[in-house]
Amino acid sequence: MGRSLLRATVVATTALAPSLAFAHPGHGDAFGFAAGVGHPIGGLDHVLAMVMVGVFAAQLGGRALWAVPAAFVGVMAIGGALGMAGVAVPFVETGIALSIVVLGAVVAFGVKAPVAAAMALVGLFAVFHGYAHGAEMPETAGGAAYAAGFMLATALLHAAGVGFGLLIGKASEAHGGLVTRAAGGLAAVVGLAILTGVA
Repeated sequence: MGRSLLRATVVATTALAPSLAFAHPGHGDAFGFAAGVGHPIGGLDHVLAMVMVGVFAAQLGGRALWAVPAAFVGVMAIGGALGMAGVAVPFVETGIALSIVVLGAVVAFGVKAPVAAAMALVGLFAVFHGYAHGAEMPETAGGAAYAAGFMLATALLHAAGVGFGLLIGKASEAHGGLVTRAAGGLAAVVGLAILTGVA
């Protein structure tokens, strides 16, 4: 069971990589709740980072299950506000790509960080993701709905990552950790491809 799940993960990621590399090179008119929801799930870079946050939280367990994703969403809101206000944040695309590499590596190596350190790590990367969302947020009343949409989509992606981590761990005690770590390694490799411009 573990190998077929790993194969399915590899195939899905490989199939999606060319068409979804970046979620935010230019969306045209972004407006309202639906556009906000669509922004994080519309690009592989955001999806992988958000899911890896959830898997990392699942690996840590306990309080981290909610605290680590909550830290990401909270700090992402701050990054979104910076983007909406037009405050310059350097290296946004690099920070987003590095988030996939680092979070994938953390999952791949099964890093057991203290909850506060895990929250700080994901919070650092949340600034870049939030900024990318906020920079495209409309300056109208629809901006609040857009923000609610991208925060909800992010939380759902985190929940998917937590669910994946917990489900794999329970489904296969012998190989669950291996499958989860392999998924983290695959995410890190895709992050490197995005970082270097290959994907």
